[in-house]
Order: sequence, then structure tokens, then C-alpha cells
Amino acid sequence: MKDINIQEFKIETPVKIKNLPTSFDLDASEKKIEDGLEDVCKKLGKIQNAMYAHGKYAVLICIQGTDTAGKDSLIREVFKDLNARGVVVHSFKVPTELELKHDYLWRHYIALPARGKFGVFNRTHYENVLVTRVHPEYILGEHLPHVNSLDDINDEFWEKRFRQINDFEKHIAENGTIIFKFFLHLSKDEQKNRLLRRLDKPNKNWKFSPSDLKERELWDAYQECYEDAINRTSKPHAPWYTIPADDKATARYIVARVLLDTLKTYKDIKEPELDDEVKANIEIYRTQLQNE
Repeated sequence: MKDINIQEFKIETPVKIKNLPTSFDLDASEKKIEDGLEDVCKKLGKIQNAMYAHGKYAVLICIQGTDTAGKDSLIREVFKDLNARGVVVHSFKVPTELELKHDYLWRHYIALPARGKFGVFNRTHYENVLVTRVHPEYILGEHLPHVNSLDDINDEFWEKRFRQINDFEKHIAENGTIIFKFFLHLSKDEQKNRLLRRLDKPNKNWKFSPSDLKERELWDAYQECYEDAINRTSKPHAPWYTIPADDKATARYIVARVLLDTLKTYKDIKEPELDDEVKANIEIYRTQLQNE
């Protein structure tokens, strides 16, 4: 399997989504890719254990993508071998009545990972500049001051919201959260194939909703919103990575490699050493236990 350079997927200058690949050839069989993922995840698990003991950094992993992009299965496969105590996954759905009584970032803020833990957001705070931008009528449900009609949801409104998101991410980054943002870039043809599989396989029928087809009709609008959001908010402290997602195994491997290769650069993440007194008396403690 050929090696990859994670910088190929990192957004550092403005991009056109239509020019970004939705597939990537690792020059390997699916079995080799799965074996490679398993190896990467074991190494990632060791880093996470050290982070848990170190207790000074948190990791926030944000995963965005259209319907059928593979978000759920990616989370399952990439994090299944990590210590369960160190990974917390949040799947954000339509805001609840309580959540709508707070600002739109509130439910994400209270779900942030504690230091020493990985937090995975399945859909993220970016829904507030994606779904709501395609469907601005949803904003009216937030009961915001000075937003009384769709006419109030203008360019100035979105500019303010992007600034708030950038400020939010900068704040948590400056306080010890390492941020990864992944856009699973799926082609329209592959989405069609996956929706058809949901209809063809009885055990997948429950995943299908007629609303999936209505949203698919808005494909171009969503792509434009993703492009704008990525270009406005990919920052050195909170970069976006666009992940070719037409092949699920490849997408999972690339995401895991981005996490591993980046976290390996944090040389200060290490398990704390025992204090001198405890270290000097290890043999005494061992003898005490053996003689019980």
C-alpha cells in the first residue's frame, strides 16, 4: 500500500470543491487497507492512553458530509479499538426545544471533550451554516433578536455567524483542544448508489427517508455552502481536511492517518513519570504485595 502525505488533504488556501477528488487510490486491496487501518488505530490508541494520563490536551474531531457519506461507519471503525473511557461521541440531530432556548453553539460547547479525551462530533456546529443556509427558514425557529423575517437573514448575518464559529474554535484551541475537521467528500453518483442500496437491502431500509431525495435535489446548494464554510474557517489552529469518500475503507484510513501523524508531532504528550519517592520504593511495594 502506498504511503500518503496528509498535507494533500489539508485545506490551506481557498478551494473549489468541484475540483477536489472524491476518490483516492491507495494501490491496495480492501483487506490490506483494513489491516493498515488496524495498525494505525493501535498506534492511535497508545497516544490516546498517554493523553489520558498526561491530561493537558483534549482532541475534538468534527465530521461533516452529505447523507450517505459514511460518517457513522467511519466513527465505528476508526475508534472501536480505542479505550472506551477516552472517547466520547456526540451525534447532533435537529435541535431540541431546550437547545433552541440557548444560542446555537451552546449544545456543542457543553459536549466538548475534557482534557485527556477524544470528542467526536457526528455532524457539528457547522450545520448552523450549512443546513440553515440552504433552509434559512430554520433560523426563525431560533427566536433571535433582530431576526423577524427571512429578509433579516442576509450576508451580514452569515458573516457574523462565521466570525462566531471562528472565535469559538480559536478560544478552545488556545485552551488546550486540538481540533480536526473532516469533510467526507462524496460524489453525487456514489450517493445515488448508496441510496439505492438502502432501498435494495431490507436490513438497510430503515436508513432511507423520502426527505433524502428532497435534500439531494439541493445538492449544488449544499456544495456551495460547504465550499464557503471550508474556505472561511480552515485555520492553522482548526484546519479542514477534505477526505475522498467514494470508497469507505480508504476514507477511514486517511482520517486515521491524519489523526496519528498530527498527534505524533506533539512531543510533550507523554505519560507522567512517578515522583522520586515512589520510584525509589518500587521494590518495597512489590515485596509488600508479594508477601500478602
